[in-house]
Amino acid sequence: MQGLKEHISNLISQKKLKEIRQLAWNDYLIPDIASLLNELEKSDRVILFRVLPRPVATKVFSYLEKEDRNSLLKGLTHEETRYLLANLRPDDRTALFEELPGQVTQRLLNLLSPDDLKEARLLLGYPEESVGRLMTPDYVAVRPHWTIQKALNHIRLKARNSETLHTIYVIDNSWKLLDSLLLSLFILADPQETVATIMDNSFISLSAFDDREMAVKLMQKYDVFSLPVVDLDGILLGLVTFDDVMDVAEEEATEDFHKTAAVTPLKGSYLESSIQDLFGKRIGWLIVLVFVSLLSSGVIAVYEKTLQTVIVLTVFIPLLLGSGGNAGAQASTLMVRAIATSDVSINEWMRVFFKELIVGLLLGLSMGIISSIFGSLRGGYEIGLIVGLSMLTVIVAANLIGVMLPFILTKMGLDPAVASNPLITSITDVLGLVIYFAIATVVLNAGA
Repeated sequence: MQGLKEHISNLISQKKLKEIRQLAWNDYLIPDIASLLNELEKSDRVILFRVLPRPVATKVFSYLEKEDRNSLLKGLTHEETRYLLANLRPDDRTALFEELPGQVTQRLLNLLSPDDLKEARLLLGYPEESVGRLMTPDYVAVRPHWTIQKALNHIRLKARNSETLHTIYVIDNSWKLLDSLLLSLFILADPQETVATIMDNSFISLSAFDDREMAVKLMQKYDVFSLPVVDLDGILLGLVTFDDVMDVAEEEATEDFHKTAAVTPLKGSYLESSIQDLFGKRIGWLIVLVFVSLLSSGVIAVYEKTLQTVIVLTVFIPLLLGSGGNAGAQASTLMVRAIATSDVSINEWMRVFFKELIVGLLLGLSMGIISSIFGSLRGGYEIGLIVGLSMLTVIVAANLIGVMLPFILTKMGLDPAVASNPLITSITDVLGLVIYFAIATVVLNAGA
């Protein structure tokens, strides 16, 4: 592709656009052509896109990032844009409209044919991040009373406009979904038999109003390449495919990563995001965490006299707080992921609590013994006892906070990923100081 890039750049500089159009574009994979387009200078991208064969250009457009799509649209004529929109898959077209400002979307809607406009408005009418926005109405459906031969003839006729031919849907006269069958069943069946003879009336479907994460979970659970989408009456509206669901899974995983780092999720890619956007997504949480951390300062102020009396206690503050934060972050990360993948349900919180209580005790005991040895070496028996008991208690408390906070947030209707590592660390810092100084006060007073 590097050689092709240099060749195309030279042809563009020499204004030999006809030669570019005549290249054997069908010999290249569409994702590779999209990557090639992105590697060109910005001024050359629109030129190449406009001279690509239109069917190829339309497919390439669906593989581009948001910023690159918007940039190309600005350089196209109304006629070129109209052709592009008319030939995009309905789900890709909906995704494009979602990314654009309202005024731009309205202008592009006006370029659609009446049928495409009706279809686009239908898909855009569903809630954001719903299956309805993700689905495509391009599918192949047959009737149960048809012969296998008639069904195969119909499949061949409609194949060009279908998103996928892996699965064929069976509907009645009112378009109610009756079954979802693999194409291989039709190929292997007796052509004279009816479709009803190969039906088992067992299928998985989605509601158009389901959250798109539901599509990810069902596709993973049942290991299917596409899922039908129905309305409240079971009428077949469209389908979601594996490639769309993979995009959703990637977006949701990225959002969770951002949230666990106390970053409000970015709308686009990192390179597309402006400095102002990156600042705005991060400053809010950092300010909140500053106020949480101020509580730690308040705790130290309360026990200032204890610290002045036994100054060696300050040496072990970073050790205790760091260990507590790490334990809490570990527990929180495990639980956020377990809830997101449905490995753990909200009703299993008590089982998780007691399991992590035991894990926390084992972790705390192990780290407490090691810490008490260091404490004894540095400050004697009493300091070793204080540090060891504090480590044990802090680890247990941090572990339970880390696993329970995602459950609490989920119960409140919030994303459990909000239980970010920085938030957990800040909370355990405050709690760790309270535990440390409380145990120190008791042990020192007892020793006195």
